[in-house]
Amino acid sequence: MTATLERGFKARAERSSVGLRGELGLSASERLNPHQLAAYLEVGLITPVDVPGMTNDLLHQLLTVDPWGWSAVTIVQGDEALIIFNPRHSEGRQASDITHELSHIILGHQPATMVMSPDGSFVMRSYDQKQEDEANWLAQALLLPREALLMMKRRTATVAEIAAAYGVTEALVQYRLRITGIESQMRAAAAWRSRRG
Repeated sequence: MTATLERGFKARAERSSVGLRGELGLSASERLNPHQLAAYLEVGLITPVDVPGMTNDLLHQLLTVDPWGWSAVTIVQGDEALIIFNPRHSEGRQASDITHELSHIILGHQPATMVMSPDGSFVMRSYDQKQEDEANWLAQALLLPREALLMMKRRTATVAEIAAAYGVTEALVQYRLRITGIESQMRAAAAWRSRRG
């Protein structure tokens, strides 16, 4: 998943996470509210219901027929950005969705472009895997800093307890524990203690 990340990006993202949290008055161990981060970045957050001119048919499609087919989208006009997020997802998933979109903005990524067929029958969107991987990594570091995960694991917190404490999904906790090396680090420490004991 992170094959496109440039050397050193992960470490920079972890440092950026600590810096942004500091600007928000949060330590690495405190829970980050994506809505607070959006307000700090002056990015609006709305759901499809709040979109002017949204028809009932389209709302029905987005929120009832296919609520799992989309997560969030950022609309940029000039210097202003607005994120439309899916309110049908769990709070933990919404946190990831919103923070992912905010990470694109923080990283200065070029917004995707939409291309519609001449007859309007289908729409294609540009996609940049490198930008997606960068936004994923930064968003995950913002929501679950390595330092916070390490602290929680030293307290023997379960995956469910960590997810509840930081307002994220258990899947994200498991992924971050594995990808940051904390899982391996804790196993090695336990093995070393058992050999000494």
